[in-house]
Amino acid sequence: MRWRSSLWHADEATWLAPAEELAQMGRPQSGRLRGAASVALAVTSGATDAVAFLALGGAFTSVMTGNLVLLGISLGRPDLRLAEQIVLAVIGYIVGCAVGARLAGSACPDDPEWPPAVTRALAVETALFGAFAIAWWSLAGHPDLVAQPALLGVCALALGIQSSAVRRFGVSGLSTTYLTGTLTTVVTSLARGQHVRNVTRDLGLLIALVIGAVLATVCMRLPARPFVPVVQLLPLVVVLALAPVAGSRLGGRSVS
Repeated sequence: MRWRSSLWHADEATWLAPAEELAQMGRPQSGRLRGAASVALAVTSGATDAVAFLALGGAFTSVMTGNLVLLGISLGRPDLRLAEQIVLAVIGYIVGCAVGARLAGSACPDDPEWPPAVTRALAVETALFGAFAIAWWSLAGHPDLVAQPALLGVCALALGIQSSAVRRFGVSGLSTTYLTGTLTTVVTSLARGQHVRNVTRDLGLLIALVIGAVLATVCMRLPARPFVPVVQLLPLVVVLALAPVAGSRLGGRSVS
């Protein structure tokens, strides 16, 4: 028998559906608490990338496409110091993604709206940023050339974990770190005449990324430099506090 769509006949053709589609069948298309948590995580991403770029050697901790371009520029100049920082950031992010994938696992059709494995992964990320905060404060917010690579690696590792943790939700296109695809979705959706409410979450993610970068940059330019890690940590703490509520109020349902 020919199936017109694996989603139309989920009870008989579940095995034909991709993993992300299966995950979508087991939960509502969007959850308000999960959406708010994703926006909060984007603040952490923006703040961390700003800190890394301005204070940790000029590399990004989650924008790997930008890092690869900067790597080409650094090799063309040449600027071996910058190249080393970029390579370290890329490796840290890759390792973080692998660790996050192991911690968070893959989306399943009977996942709740907020899988507990996501909370575990984000807790590890929070611990890494906690270690970063201690180091930042011990250095009075001015890491030297020796400390910069270590702090950059920790930040890249943390955001790699976050990236993989968010993928566990199984929501196509949802990211809190690399947001070029998110911007593309917003522009194409609005250009096709869709209402702005259809891209509210994506707009929130983009705005949150900028807000995080602004807050971190302002802190680094003012006597409030010790508060830089707070901009990174506070959104994560809020998300971890909301996680039990999201898990209890927005439970999924198994595929029948």
